[in-house]
Parts: sequence; structure tokens; C-alpha cells
Amino acid sequence: MGTLYVVGTPIGNLGDMTYRAVETLEKVDFICAEDTRVTAKLLNYFEIKKPLVSYHEHNAKVMGEKIAERLRSGEDCAIVTDAGMPCISDPGEQIVMLCRAEGIDVKVVPGPSAVVSALAVSGLPTARFRFEGFLSVTKKQRLEHLASVRDAHETLIFYEAPHKLMNTLKDMLEYFGDRRISLCRELTKIHEEVKLTTLSEAIEYYTANKPKGEFVLVIEGADSAETDKPETIEEALEQVRELVEKGMRGADACRNIAKATGFSKGELYSKLLEDSE
Repeated sequence: MGTLYVVGTPIGNLGDMTYRAVETLEKVDFICAEDTRVTAKLLNYFEIKKPLVSYHEHNAKVMGEKIAERLRSGEDCAIVTDAGMPCISDPGEQIVMLCRAEGIDVKVVPGPSAVVSALAVSGLPTARFRFEGFLSVTKKQRLEHLASVRDAHETLIFYEAPHKLMNTLKDMLEYFGDRRISLCRELTKIHEEVKLTTLSEAIEYYTANKPKGEFVLVIEGADSAETDKPETIEEALEQVRELVEKGMRGADACRNIAKATGFSKGELYSKLLEDSE
């Protein structure tokens, strides 16, 4: 039986490629890549010639079975993503789960990670953090996501694309208040920039300066004084009203607050309906 190697690749600067990563890519039988065109450039730079298999979110189920079959037959495979560590906000997690379930050996060849790199240079607390990946483009799901982490004390980390940055910052300001945020973009590349500021100041800055490059957003966690659980259902209902005022559907707001406080969703919703009568 073969081995699946999870291989980290540079997030920008090719000089960050490790010796072991190069050696692993040279010795495996084939390489699974999120975008074969991007990986081909990396392999050409290091003069590595190996067959590439396209493996991404749209074909993960079908290709995962084919990859597993080749591993079972004795071939070794490396999985890479376009930049950084595979399987982090990446469909690679599915092939790893499949291999673990079938007893196929999985080894990691660690490399750069945008999450940890951004946290390390953010200037915000690093002892405890939560990586939340990308927010949904669907407004309902995006607002629910923000509501679910609003009271978290850990430093929060999100990925964001430049064309969605302004809407994300505005939603965060609504849900989190004016917290400190470190906006890390183009890490390890020529135009690397880390801006430690507040959410309101970030909105002002990027209103005047068009966002460019991929961002990692590192946001300070909630202050303990802001997250005391309500002692009465009236206080919990007030939190429901706040979410509704920010655009969340009443039923969704009641579900979120019920989950966070322990009060009954049905009772909260009934009281909310009474308000509207």
C-alpha cells in the first residue's frame, strides 16, 4: 500500500520551499493539485517532472476514490494546494479523511501557512485563536457565522478576497463593535503589508484605497465584560432584537441566541412575535 504525503508549498516566496518538500515531490509517483497550472509552475521552477492529477472541490468525490485506488495499489502520492498547507479551508481534507478511514498511511511535510504567519505578525494576542476560514457569500449564512463567533474570547482569523473586503469589514463592525484588526495581505510577496488598526479605521482607509491582493484578517477576541450571558429572558430577547436590527431573520436570531444562552428558542420567538403585534 502506498502513502499520501500532505505537502506544504510557499504562500508567495518560492524561497520558502523546504528541502524535504522538494525531495518528496521528486520521489512520489504522482501529485494531486488544486490547480495544475499553478503547480506546474512550481514544479518547473524546481525542475521536477511528475504526473499531475487535478483534484479540487468540484471533483473531490470522484477523484478521491480514484486516488485512493492508486494508493491501495502501492503508488505514492503527494497532495498540494495553490499556496500553503493543503487541507486547510481546502478540499484536501476529504482525501485525508478517506485515507484515514481506509487505513492508508498519511504523512505530513509541513510548510508555510498563511493562518499562522498572519497571526505571528499581527500584533494581536496569539496564545488562543480560532481560524474561521472564508465567510459565505450568502448574506444569511455570513451573518449567522459572525453571530456565532461574536462572543468568542479567542483571536479570530478569517480569509478574504479583495473584492469582498469592504462588505466584510462593515458586517464585522456591526457584529463585533469597533475592535482592533490586523489586515495582512500578500504575505511573503513583494507588496507584503500588515496594517494594525480598528475596524472603523480600516473601512475608512479602504474606502479611499482600493483593496488589492488576498487578505488574512486577524481580529481581537471579545472582551469578557461584553459577553456576560443574560440572566433573564428579557435580556436574551434584547440580544435577539439587536441581531434582527442588523438584518438577521427573527427565527435565525432566536436560534442563535438560544444556542448561546440556553433560553428556549420557541419562547424567544413567541416574545419576538408579540413585539411585532
